[in-house]
Amino acid sequence: MDSPIAVIGGTGRVGRLVTRQLLARGETVRVIGRSIRSARRYLPPQAQFFAADVRDPATVRIPLYGCAAVVYTVEPGTDASGPDSPETTLHTGVRHALDALRATAATPHFVLVSERHVTHRDHPMNAYGRMLDWRLAGENAVRDSGLPYTVIRPGWLTDEPGHNHLHLEQGDLGDGQQVARLHVADACVRALYAPAARGVTFEMRSEAGGAGPVPWEELFASLRSDDTTLARGALA
Repeated sequence: MDSPIAVIGGTGRVGRLVTRQLLARGETVRVIGRSIRSARRYLPPQAQFFAADVRDPATVRIPLYGCAAVVYTVEPGTDASGPDSPETTLHTGVRHALDALRATAATPHFVLVSERHVTHRDHPMNAYGRMLDWRLAGENAVRDSGLPYTVIRPGWLTDEPGHNHLHLEQGDLGDGQQVARLHVADACVRALYAPAARGVTFEMRSEAGGAGPVPWEELFASLRSDDTTLARGALA
């Protein structure tokens, strides 16, 4: 791409993988994160690190300025309230990033890493600071932003290499399975270059049996665009 790509939460486990894949493609990558120590420890020297916090909107304006795409992969806190709650990282933080982009009239492709089960309010994961409720609220903010977007809902994340037999599903149905962080990062990066991945929300899971490269173009082509039938949910 002609302009930089921002990876918000780029010092996290998925974010680091996204950053390395983008750099391998020759992209200019701006990593936005809170920890200078983590940046020094984990990031390649080619990555441009910006110490910023999505909870403070003033800090994200400069690193997001002029970006061609944004990958939002912030790892949430689990407190019921306060600065380390899912509300601040998964909803307020997303809105701050979107506001910063809209302030410059930019229209970058926004890729959001969310989570399977966000429409299931009775799922046990929602006991952690209403994590699923706030993930869904963040998703809805992205879908309502007017930006080109992709929302990715992985199943249980693992650091195992993973199986190449990937399933992309829609409707937030079923219990889901594990999926490797490496595959989630790959989905984020591939979505930036695939027109069929725009305007869609999908779940990811993997299982044994796959061989050879993942057929990303075929998988993206099988997805339906989001419309008014998408389960959006609501906060009580």
